Amino acid sequence: MSKNQQAIDAIIHQGMLPLYFNADESVSIDILRSIYKAGVKAVEYTNRGEAALKNFKAMVAIRNAEMPDLLMGVGTIKNVAQATDYINAGADFLVSPGYVAEVADYTHAKGLLYAPGCMTPTEIIAAENNGVKFIKLFPGNLLGPEFLSGIKDIFPKLLFMPTGGVDTTRENIEGWFKAGVCAVGMGSKLISKKLMEAKEYATIETETIKVLELIQTIKTK
Repeated sequence: MSKNQQAIDAIIHQGMLPLYFNADESVSIDILRSIYKAGVKAVEYTNRGEAALKNFKAMVAIRNAEMPDLLMGVGTIKNVAQATDYINAGADFLVSPGYVAEVADYTHAKGLLYAPGCMTPTEIIAAENNGVKFIKLFPGNLLGPEFLSGIKDIFPKLLFMPTGGVDTTRENIEGWFKAGVCAVGMGSKLISKKLMEAKEYATIETETIKVLELIQTIKTK
């Protein structure tokens, strides 16, 4: 199976892609261990600030030693230079806040998943025409499930995942799945600044378990 398909399958299976960043390397690693213990097999680490690449390299080393079946993605990729750095550091897939054609070309050549952020049909068409199969609807809370319901029929072959403001409530997640998403991106509503600052790793683990279980019940309805 291609690395691209492997990442898609992992995200679809868990129905959720957790994403976070912390400037502290050890906190970043401890969160990674917590969500992995909760059952996460694909995660997005956000490329934010100076420490991100260094932290990511340390996280990949821990993943290789302790969590070989965990796929490590990187978000907020805005150009090919960043894409190159992170793929060289061991990234399994890349996510962007917007659609970057050069990054799409680069990741396709490497056989990796690229999930660009899109918020208009024009952007989604441009991405689809360049071979992109997986679209991050961003920002999810501004677009809402109604947006996806309105455009989904035009894009029968694409997979959609909203990110940004997706809540951990049944009502919010169910609304998105009813609209036709394959997964939801979960950032600060799941791995909050408060929990990270307090190093509440056990809480992050239990909250992640709850969300994963909730999504499975929604998907099997």
